[in-house]
Amino acid sequence: MSEHGDWPLKRLMTEVVGSGHKSADDMTREQATDAMRRILDGEPDHTTLGAFWLANRWKRNAPEELGAYVDVIAEGVEAYAPDCDPVDCGANYDGKGRTAILGVGAGLVAAAAGTPVVAHSGDRVPTQKQDAYKHVLDDLGVETDLHPEESAAMTDEVGFGFYYQPNFAPAVDALAERRDMMGVRTFVNTIETLANPANASTHLGSFYHLPYAVRVIETFQNAETAAVDRVIMFQGMEGYDDIRPGSTTVAEWDQGGEVEDFTIETPDYGMDFEEDDLAVEDVAADSADITEAVVTGERDDQFADAVALNAAFRIYAREDCETLDAGLERAREAIESGAAADALEALRAF
Repeated sequence: MSEHGDWPLKRLMTEVVGSGHKSADDMTREQATDAMRRILDGEPDHTTLGAFWLANRWKRNAPEELGAYVDVIAEGVEAYAPDCDPVDCGANYDGKGRTAILGVGAGLVAAAAGTPVVAHSGDRVPTQKQDAYKHVLDDLGVETDLHPEESAAMTDEVGFGFYYQPNFAPAVDALAERRDMMGVRTFVNTIETLANPANASTHLGSFYHLPYAVRVIETFQNAETAAVDRVIMFQGMEGYDDIRPGSTTVAEWDQGGEVEDFTIETPDYGMDFEEDDLAVEDVAADSADITEAVVTGERDDQFADAVALNAAFRIYAREDCETLDAGLERAREAIESGAAADALEALRAF
């Protein structure tokens, strides 16, 4: 026990977080750090760990706690930064089950327009265990079981790179079985999306409600290891980093500034349809087919419009354009010129 601190999870449950959502206290950075190190070391028994995860879910984690968790995870992350400074896309790891995953296509289009992008995911992470970035890339014939150094090389060579969680964060991946036993999401589902294995300075993510976006930004502010100095968050479909059609809130933060939010109407940017219009039957396979058809210019429908706007957000996030309109123009040009199709071929050839 001495290799950690003074706060085993049973003590934290008794004295801090385990008294219910109204009377529980937030942990200090020291306590949260101790807890996360013990969890990654596999110290707590299954019952105690499950109780601790549920107690944190009930009381809701404060940004200081989440920042400490991020810092502990960073101790075991094998990060490898590409020479370019890409946009880090933090989609949820437990995947999508209804709508197409647009991030591969959006990332390739953005890359073709001059904005490097990285994505990272696991392999059907609990609790939903649905399709994520990896599965779309697998169906496209792209190598995904990469060492972080190879992922960085892919990013520099293609403009779009993929980092695989078991290879860059093996200690987090090792929690999969115990997370699966829980049956509900835990704070691990949030912090794994913030791992940033490419040491990118820009993070793009999604949220259901604006207070969650603010909490993520405050988590970055509280994480001593965070390299991020710019964050763009928007309301995403199924909690993913694909923007939701309709009236959508966007949160924007730059280092040293305040969180600003604004609302866009996606019909003003070509997405004049409903979320159900982006539904598919086989998420991984259909998303791969849609990605290829869109980036090669063979498809000019709601999926093409959605990919273009999502690419525009990536371009805007990195400040490679001043407005979404300008980003959208660059995205459409990347498709029409054939540059996006070339990026897909380069990705497959890597």
